[in-house]
Amino acid sequence: MRKIEICVSPELIHLYETKGKNVVIVDIFRATSTMMAALANGVESITPIMDLETCRAFASKGYTIAGERNGLKAEGFELGNSPLAYLNHAFAGKKIAMTTTNGTLAIEKTKIDANLVLLGAFVNLKATAKYLIGQTEDVLILCAGWKGKFNLEDSLYAGALVSSLHPNFDTDCDSAIALKSLYESNSHRLQIFLGQASHAKRLQNHNIEADIDFCLSIDMYDIVGILSGEELIAKHS
Repeated sequence: MRKIEICVSPELIHLYETKGKNVVIVDIFRATSTMMAALANGVESITPIMDLETCRAFASKGYTIAGERNGLKAEGFELGNSPLAYLNHAFAGKKIAMTTTNGTLAIEKTKIDANLVLLGAFVNLKATAKYLIGQTEDVLILCAGWKGKFNLEDSLYAGALVSSLHPNFDTDCDSAIALKSLYESNSHRLQIFLGQASHAKRLQNHNIEADIDFCLSIDMYDIVGILSGEELIAKHS
């Protein structure tokens, strides 16, 4: 039977085999949630980039550039990391170059060896589960975390995805077992439970509670986000 594992931080990815697996990158607050909002609202593609300077240079190539560090829009960028900026097809047909504190780093660490790299977000949880069930490969969920540390929101999503994939996938991964149980125990009070998360509090300090509410919305979209070459694109599940 296909297996599923959870890596709770990019700092631990060297302990896991990524080759040939479908890797789901999770950065709930906010990169992967924002990327899914963008793709669902007609953005043509998103190119994830590690550093600010490289991303900034994409403006001269006709890209709309989005840059975030420590929860704030980076200087000189048109967009930060808010999913709300893409609603109502505000950037439909555009190509986005994006760099974030945690999410784009996680993509970079897995894209070479993985069979597929997908975006994980509550806003398309069911679609992602359906897509993975239709594939033949094992799954590794990589939580972007916060500057290498474990974080609650990414880990809880990872548990939600494991729960959604049961019983189609088996696991002997302790983090998958633990986080599935954590999610199932708190799925009825997701907003309250994740309101305790350290990064939720950081974002609240920036007065962007609406972003948090959006990122915790379940199954708004029926598409998946997949890395194709160097670009993230939308695909129906």
